[in-house]
Amino acid sequence: MKALFEQFSKVFGEGGSLRSFFSPGRVNLIGEHTDYNGGHVFPCSLSIGTYAVARKRDDSLLRFYSMNFASQGVIEVDAKNLIYEAAHDWANYPKGVVSIFKQQGFSVSGFDVLYFGNIPNGAGLSSSASIELATSVLLNELNELNVDMVEMVKMNQRAENEFIGVNCGIMDQFAIGMGKENSAVLLDCNTLDYSYSPVELKDASLVIANTNKRRGLADSKYNERRSECERALSQLQDHLSIQSLGDLTIEAFEAHKHIITNDVDKKRAKHAVYENARTIEAAKRLKARDINAFGQLMNESHISLRDDYEVTGFELDALVEAAWAEDGVIGSRMTGAGFGGCTISIVENCYLEAFQTNTANTYKKKTGLLPEFYVVEIGAGAREINHITEAL
Repeated sequence: MKALFEQFSKVFGEGGSLRSFFSPGRVNLIGEHTDYNGGHVFPCSLSIGTYAVARKRDDSLLRFYSMNFASQGVIEVDAKNLIYEAAHDWANYPKGVVSIFKQQGFSVSGFDVLYFGNIPNGAGLSSSASIELATSVLLNELNELNVDMVEMVKMNQRAENEFIGVNCGIMDQFAIGMGKENSAVLLDCNTLDYSYSPVELKDASLVIANTNKRRGLADSKYNERRSECERALSQLQDHLSIQSLGDLTIEAFEAHKHIITNDVDKKRAKHAVYENARTIEAAKRLKARDINAFGQLMNESHISLRDDYEVTGFELDALVEAAWAEDGVIGSRMTGAGFGGCTISIVENCYLEAFQTNTANTYKKKTGLLPEFYVVEIGAGAREINHITEAL
């Protein structure tokens, strides 16, 4: 942290009271493409994320600087005139957060802020939501607003939806804001009811692997899958009193799936229903410390995403299949939107080195791409930190 404080002084000058904040990245352990279908997700916050050093100002100026995008220099705007500007790139995320706080009637002062993120670029661990929550927490603390974290999570989602123009669900912001050390959070995306499950892996670790495949299809296929699920839901609603596919048990779906006339829509709905049930079961298995059963559910999740939802693609399948073939792998699946991005695996510690070497070799032979691996720990959610005791 000392280096961040020194860099802050170089960029913005000496003086004033400096405060430091941290907001993690996140990964979803299971529960993919269930959020917009009214189901459950099961993410956790990570020990890597976004650091922010901030100083309150007496005027309405906002001055943003990122050590990750140092070539862009300081981006300066007035809090009284916040609009999306493409040239501001990454800084639109914190600008959007300030804009939503102001829309909600909160009085916020200007500030200078330096950001530094150690989330691997392009790894799909939600660096945008991480910087949003870091900004929310610093706004809340610098201005003594006493905003509840769940309310900040909702405002951050609004910032991304309304200011940035990305129609994301609430999972990323919720996992980052409400994360808990060594725990995953089971979140009902409809009601925002949530509970924590301790993640006690004993002699195993979470390993994120980046396919390094550009995710060119993800956005268009995402919209396509949403409309397929909406069509299936609409047909089911002609006969059943349900608000979302997440309201259906597996038994109810199997009894009524004949109502869905389009076979593709039926497959999509099947994934949404079965994945929701898997996610609820996975949380129970973790609470019971049954890691092997949890790993099996991860594997089943990937197969469903591959065969019924069809969002994996050649590279993700190749990376997961390479992982499945290795000793010490308890479970492995794609995580995120799909068509590239990352996998998440649980690997016994004594096999960690061999897992990374062998999986990389197998994957490269099949795809020509070299994956990147990150052994991650589950950390706490977004918060103010003491820069003396909480180092990078």
